[in-house]
Amino acid sequence: GIGGGFQYGLQVSIINSPAEYIKSFIRETWLKRYGSSPSEDMITLMWSFIVSVYSIGGLLGSSSAGYLAVRFGRKRAMLFANIPALLSAALMGLSRLCGSFEMIIAGRLSSGVCGGLALNIHLMYAGECAPRKLRGLIAITASTAIAFGKFVGFVLGLREVLGTEALWPLLMAASTVPALIQLLTLPFFPDSPRYLLIDKKDKEGCI
Repeated sequence: GIGGGFQYGLQVSIINSPAEYIKSFIRETWLKRYGSSPSEDMITLMWSFIVSVYSIGGLLGSSSAGYLAVRFGRKRAMLFANIPALLSAALMGLSRLCGSFEMIIAGRLSSGVCGGLALNIHLMYAGECAPRKLRGLIAITASTAIAFGKFVGFVLGLREVLGTEALWPLLMAASTVPALIQLLTLPFFPDSPRYLLIDKKDKEGCI
């Protein structure tokens, strides 16, 4: 769940608290580049796009989740989902340093791809690995992970933690931690028995 539903919940919630700081960053960057302040309508448009582009990334990730899960297996597909997570963290975390609000847009798109991939493959992988008696219980771990991710995102967004003008880039790069945890731990997990039997024809591996 740390690299699955948690990532989705985290990315949905962390965008709320730094809203005013990101709008100010867009205003300052625009002024430095073009020598004039952008209109409030333009800032609202850019902010709306930053928020909504996550859904476009989620659609792309969800659409490719099935193919990747069959082509590479559930476990490896979940590992691949960490690539857009780390890319988005790098883009958004370095956006202020590079003076580019476009990097936030690209980072949100990339984090959406991660969320779409991770959430779908998490459900598939957990459900297929769970013993029959525990399948229902294991399936709801996705919802639990989403809720926990949202909670952590809100906590990190508090002004006492990372929700300040100086630290908001670190807040936007918070997906690095769960991505690294999953990259270090998931290789030790088994692959899905269903994938091994049906897609790989590996009956011994499945058993």
